[in-house]
Amino acid sequence: MMKVEILDTEEDLAAALAKYIADLSAKFIKERGAFTVVISGGYLIDCLRKLVEPPYVDSVDWSKWHVFWVDERVVPKDHQDSNYKLAYDGFLSKVPILPGNVYAINDALPAEGAADDYETCIKQLVKKNVVSSSTSTGFPKFDLMLLGMGPDGHVASLFPGHPLINEKERWVTYIMDSPKPPPHRITFTFPVINSSAFIAMVVAGPGEVNAVHTALGSTSSVDKLPVQMVQPEEELAWFLDKEAASKL
Repeated sequence: MMKVEILDTEEDLAAALAKYIADLSAKFIKERGAFTVVISGGYLIDCLRKLVEPPYVDSVDWSKWHVFWVDERVVPKDHQDSNYKLAYDGFLSKVPILPGNVYAINDALPAEGAADDYETCIKQLVKKNVVSSSTSTGFPKFDLMLLGMGPDGHVASLFPGHPLINEKERWVTYIMDSPKPPPHRITFTFPVINSSAFIAMVVAGPGEVNAVHTALGSTSSVDKLPVQMVQPEEELAWFLDKEAASKL
């Protein structure tokens, strides 16, 4: 199922996104005693700001959250390019999520080793039933994945025309030639992304207008953008502000 919400402003988008996340948090904690959330970088983190304000900051059961990254730049955690640092400074440091439930990559390893290590970590969490497993694909089934999109339609670190968009076996892989710097990154693969229960695609501002139009508008593009390959098991929810949706 897919739904598209177009909000008047980015502030309205942040408020709608916070309610969506909080409602899913309550649902999954009630059903399975945990909530597994995968986040990306960029301005998505700023769009989470309403979660650290009332009523959500005091009503969400943060102790049951488990947080992962859909992709990460292979840099030290305190580097300005680190998605971990971005998320920690903008969101994680402001809510009482248990430190042991925040799963960052091992920044002491090179890209290939970091990808292998992160995949091993997730496999252990699947064995412990912290992360669900998809009955249809066998890949990990995260409760909610929060994705942004680049102007070229890339999601995670899966870029148009790059061989990694066709990876079918690995859970986590690595890229050494990212078109967007820094070049060394790890990323979830599409089988893992699409085994998620829910995905929120968050796009605000004018930068991705053309990609939004290609993904959701009536265009006759032959080659699919990576964002058009996103198909979670239960629901894909687009959160757009009016700027991002201006060509729809």
